[in-house]
Amino acid sequence: MIKILQTIFTIYSIFLFFALLLMLGLFIVIPVSINPAGGNLSFLFIRIWARIWSFGSGIRYEFHGREIIDRRQPYIYIFNHRSFLDAAIIPLAIPQQVRALGKKELSQIPFFGWVVGKVAIWVDRTDAESRRKSIDLLVTFLNQGISAVVAPEGTRNDSDAPLLPFKTGAFRLAIDTGIPILPIAVIGANKIMKKGSLLISPGKIKIYYSKPIYPPSPSDTAISELADKCRRRLEAMLLTYE
Repeated sequence: MIKILQTIFTIYSIFLFFALLLMLGLFIVIPVSINPAGGNLSFLFIRIWARIWSFGSGIRYEFHGREIIDRRQPYIYIFNHRSFLDAAIIPLAIPQQVRALGKKELSQIPFFGWVVGKVAIWVDRTDAESRRKSIDLLVTFLNQGISAVVAPEGTRNDSDAPLLPFKTGAFRLAIDTGIPILPIAVIGANKIMKKGSLLISPGKIKIYYSKPIYPPSPSDTAISELADKCRRRLEAMLLTYE
């Protein structure tokens, strides 16, 4: 009986997700399509969409340490990727306009792919040229003062380990641009949508912010050193707060 109710609730939540996106999609797409500065207005509507959907789905948030963020400063945000819910979590967690890397498979979802594609950079993670182009695009946005957000694990973590091995893209990006990395620990999303299941349950998500980590000067070992430092920081946050 509980499973049936949860299935009905999940169908309702998915319907609400796309209904709100249909209602607000043009308000998201048009401002950022006219001018990159319009992305601030687009993100206002993205947050309205995410907030209403979360409220309607019984998802609550706690933010710890968000005052660390200097909204005038671009960052490269990294986070632990454990849930499909991150599409709604990240806009609420980051009080800035951002550009995110997204798997190209998501671009095939009707309407969602078109709307989100205005603020995401689709990447084929199996194609080195696609990965290179996506990083080049992020550099362009960072140089315009627009923050980037990257899941350094490269895919959703369905294992029992706190983190999967990190890819190097975010850290190469930080060293090339001199822009600091700001780790975010997302706690509880994997309980709302449990591993191996697409069913959604109401619940609370806690989000913790680290002080920015500034990249070292370029060297042969700089990327691996920065990746290791960021991994240790994010892993410590997860082990402390989960």
